[in-house]
Amino acid sequence: MDRKYRPPVFPFSALVGQDLLKIALLLNAVNPKLAGVLIRGDKGTAKSTAVRGLANLLPEIEEVSDCPFHCHPYNPSQMCERCAQRFASGEKIPTRTSRVRVVDLPLNATEDRLVGSIDFEHALKTGRKKFLPGILAEANRGIIYIDEVNLLEDHLVDILLDTAASGVNLAEREGISFCHPAEYILIATMNPEEGDIRPQFLDRFGLCVTIAGLNDPASRVEIALLREEFDRNPELFLNSWKPSEDKLRERIIRARELLGRVGISPAQLHQISKISLHHFVAGHRSDLLMEKASRTIAALEGRSQVMARDMELAAELVLAHRARNIAEPSLEKRPQEQSEGSAEKNPSEEGKNAAEETGREKSSGAGEQGESGDQSSTERSPQSYPGNAEDFSGKGQAPSQDQVFKIGHPLSVTTRDLRFARDTLKRNQSGRRTRTRTSNRTGRYVRATSQRLNNDLALDATLRASAPYQKRRPKTHLAVNIQEPDIREKIRMKKTSNLLLFVVDASGSMGTKLMSETKGAIFALLLEAYQKRDRVGLIAFRGMKAELLLPPTNSIELAKKRLEELPTGGKTPLGHGLLTAYQTLDRELRREPDLLPMLIVVTDGRANVGLDRGKYYEGPQFGEIYQEIYELCGLIKNKQKLRSLVIDAEEKRLGSFGRSKKLAQALEAKYVILEELVKDEILKTIESELG
Repeated sequence: MDRKYRPPVFPFSALVGQDLLKIALLLNAVNPKLAGVLIRGDKGTAKSTAVRGLANLLPEIEEVSDCPFHCHPYNPSQMCERCAQRFASGEKIPTRTSRVRVVDLPLNATEDRLVGSIDFEHALKTGRKKFLPGILAEANRGIIYIDEVNLLEDHLVDILLDTAASGVNLAEREGISFCHPAEYILIATMNPEEGDIRPQFLDRFGLCVTIAGLNDPASRVEIALLREEFDRNPELFLNSWKPSEDKLRERIIRARELLGRVGISPAQLHQISKISLHHFVAGHRSDLLMEKASRTIAALEGRSQVMARDMELAAELVLAHRARNIAEPSLEKRPQEQSEGSAEKNPSEEGKNAAEETGREKSSGAGEQGESGDQSSTERSPQSYPGNAEDFSGKGQAPSQDQVFKIGHPLSVTTRDLRFARDTLKRNQSGRRTRTRTSNRTGRYVRATSQRLNNDLALDATLRASAPYQKRRPKTHLAVNIQEPDIREKIRMKKTSNLLLFVVDASGSMGTKLMSETKGAIFALLLEAYQKRDRVGLIAFRGMKAELLLPPTNSIELAKKRLEELPTGGKTPLGHGLLTAYQTLDRELRREPDLLPMLIVVTDGRANVGLDRGKYYEGPQFGEIYQEIYELCGLIKNKQKLRSLVIDAEEKRLGSFGRSKKLAQALEAKYVILEELVKDEILKTIESELG
């Protein structure tokens, strides 16, 4: 029996509310093949309490008593190599019963701590290599619990999800390749306010639930009373809830026994596939998990046949983090625009739609008058700027409706326009773009150094350094006499991510064609950022101000949605856009000093609003506006580690004053012309067609 002390745990059956969370946890307790649970919710909603209550509820397991991997004593498929050899030779294997373990994975855990490493002390004493088990070994046949998984390093999440799916941990360290069983229930929590995790990570969690605090006053009072009773006398409280816990435990045991006999019909499997297609899910994992979850639900209810309500509940748990809204289609394939279908279904709207389209054409024509239309505030009437009446200096003007242009065809502006030099600093963020040295124990071991940095011992290099002196050194009880000058540490390299901050001109001078092409260029860069694991932010300036529409995030779907919804109209407060960008980057760099930021400004350069919002583009104030802009450029370019890219969206066929190019020079930024990108894309299309 495992006698290790464990603090009292609040009973699972005593939890008030959160029924969907409790069902998801119970289903994984019955069927670990459901690949764990992701719990989204606000702080203080009993996420951790439910997980620890589940572990306390689960039946005890029998394991090999002298094995660090907690192997199953009678099933060779759940044994490590050593236990399997002992079992095959007929050796009597010592056993013990123990409670299911909940192993916490701290956010600052290293890869060696997770998968295991070399036992250096044993190597020095005996001269032989020995594997030192990690968290995956400790959690075998138990539960790994990660609080705030969205803050965990990406490469650690990769390891966790791969081993959770395969049930095996393959560790390769310092010439040792070691394999052991790693079957565990992966349960993770996250607070959406702290950011999200990548879509492919979300997809690897079998089930997902979103929970919130209870709104019923009676339930909240019940929670407070139960918790107070538990804290006052845990032993008495646990004894009073023991019958409920035992009953629920027996239910789990019966469901495990019944699971293999639960049937599901071909018609029900067909219905599951239709549900997945209806919700635009990617891949086939949702179908497989809905089938497993449906059968597990039936087993938990004591039935041997899946029913319709089982599939409905399974779909709710499996599709919560996989379903794609029709209005937010997959990045790989966009369905037909909703507006087209709605116009056909409602003929009464056709006249209204036609009028709106005519209005767009007129306003876009005004927006494409070219540089000559900007020579003074009197030459371009306020009506030519689509926007609100408050955007104009004139009074009594009727506001015109803002325009929202669709995203144009994504342009090939990836590898050529987003070149990040090899980084020379030490950084800890993970990504797929820039190679960098890392100051922690993550990343690939590339070489050794005699400098003492973080006690990341390079055993091979240390032994090589000490080998020439062994004959001259006195013999000790150790196999190798290693002294301080011999010690070498690892230098590790990995790829790190970047922050791409888009500053987009959404003023009235960006006509229909320009804004559509601009959105296409930005969308291409968003795809590039997503593939390279970068974070992206979006600032738009129009009217009289700039606005941070999208704080830095790694959610490509959210960025795409903000881009699609970006309206166009009003004046051009370019200075406000640059000032907002400077403030945003300064805040992010203070929060993460190791950040690699890149500023991407998309504009035609026709600024006509000053920082005090009282200066318009006329007479001497025009020079003052650009003087402010160039002063801001000086602040931005002096920001260490910041790179910049300016995409010139000015229509060159109407004549050019080169203001975007001057902006790029002031920022010391890379300069790209949007029209040339469009031509390049057309040329590539023609070449591909000609074959």
